[in-house]
Amino acid sequence: MTPLIRFLLTAIPLLAFSLTGCGGDDSTQQSSQEEEPATTTSAEAWSCVGDANVQVPGAEFQEAACLADLTTEGTQQTGHTNPEDWAGLNAKETDNPSGVSGLQIDGYFPDDSRTNTNNDHNHDSQFVVRLPDQWNGKLVITGASGNRPQYGNDFIMSDWLLERGYAFASTDKGNTGEEFYESGENPGDSIDEWNYRVEELTRATKTVVERYYAQAPQFTYITGISNGGYLVRYALENTPELYDGGVDWEGNLFRAQGPNLLTYLPPAVKNYPEYADTGDEDAFRTITDAGFPAESEFLWEKYFDAYGQLTLKGYREEFDPGYEEAEEAYDYSTRPQEVREAVGRVQNTGAIGKPMITLHGTLDALLPIGESSEIYQDLVEAAGRSTLHSYFVIEDGNHVDGFYDDYPDRLRPILPCYRAAFEALEETVEGYNPLPSGGFLPVPEEGDIVNQCSLEEAA
Repeated sequence: MTPLIRFLLTAIPLLAFSLTGCGGDDSTQQSSQEEEPATTTSAEAWSCVGDANVQVPGAEFQEAACLADLTTEGTQQTGHTNPEDWAGLNAKETDNPSGVSGLQIDGYFPDDSRTNTNNDHNHDSQFVVRLPDQWNGKLVITGASGNRPQYGNDFIMSDWLLERGYAFASTDKGNTGEEFYESGENPGDSIDEWNYRVEELTRATKTVVERYYAQAPQFTYITGISNGGYLVRYALENTPELYDGGVDWEGNLFRAQGPNLLTYLPPAVKNYPEYADTGDEDAFRTITDAGFPAESEFLWEKYFDAYGQLTLKGYREEFDPGYEEAEEAYDYSTRPQEVREAVGRVQNTGAIGKPMITLHGTLDALLPIGESSEIYQDLVEAAGRSTLHSYFVIEDGNHVDGFYDDYPDRLRPILPCYRAAFEALEETVEGYNPLPSGGFLPVPEEGDIVNQCSLEEAA
């Protein structure tokens, strides 16, 4: 129990959703059942502007707390975040706001998998909803990156958005951890669930916001990084009616015919040890031919040791569980058609239905820019949606800003450019300015690159 109020709300689904369309069919039906009142287990220690007993539709369990500070500075003290969820995603000198009071609701939707241990629940499909006292009338939905739990975007997104007055909600995507692929029965089920859970959270949180503030959100945005960026793309392609726009920060790209993680990771994982041991030029060339920029070579040890083998195994198990040979020998092009069909279930099309801004760094050594966002831009153009898309290439940006602290003279954090992009999207959606044209954003010659970025410098 924290020193502040902690309301415990009983585990009863309140407004059930039949989300049959959440994996690709966007025809979602709703049904309702009688709500039962929640019970509280502690006296109020901080006042919220709305009803702290507000119910999250469809939640199996929820607990609420009125907090003096919803940002990570406060929630680390009260136990309403998990710093391990967001570790490594930001440069240490990042300036973040604090002191935003409001209501936090933690809980989970019905789910059979048990990989997420946050809040001692051992239950997946956990979510967090934050409702600031000083609300700006708008809502942001996110999903965690990688295989992180629901607090993964707390430092890089939630803090800044809350200070701007946004209601904020995030999901763990329904499965977490190194063996996320064990959720579901068929190849592709785990990633299909990601999209299901984002839609589920979006619909539920819109209702929560309207009940709490007695006003529906005027604008709803979706945003995310890496796998969270993929969620943005998929949502704006398949359920654009739920959102007004989105910011995609280096989204993962799934394409049945490639490229995808199973086409460019195997040759890199196979050849990196030889290159690291001997400096073999053929091994180096194979890695760069797979899409990894030669200029990112100083990052390869970190990425291949921390992410390469583990990432390859996870996605190979997800889409091709019948493969029994060594991971580094994997050849996507020779695998059965069923594997491509599994990827096709969750693939991106580029047919976005609302404005979106994409950012990607030139030195990304996990999702190389030429095999992901460059391809996605082409998909958007082929789908005839270029007027809805703006794409910024961030010079010397890599996949996680935390590595900036190791190489401050060779890398640039993307977070300040992400914030600038979000502000630009607001201005477009809310009718003030057209969507920025995008382009190549060079490292500025001077200034605080950890906290400042001007999109106007793009060429």
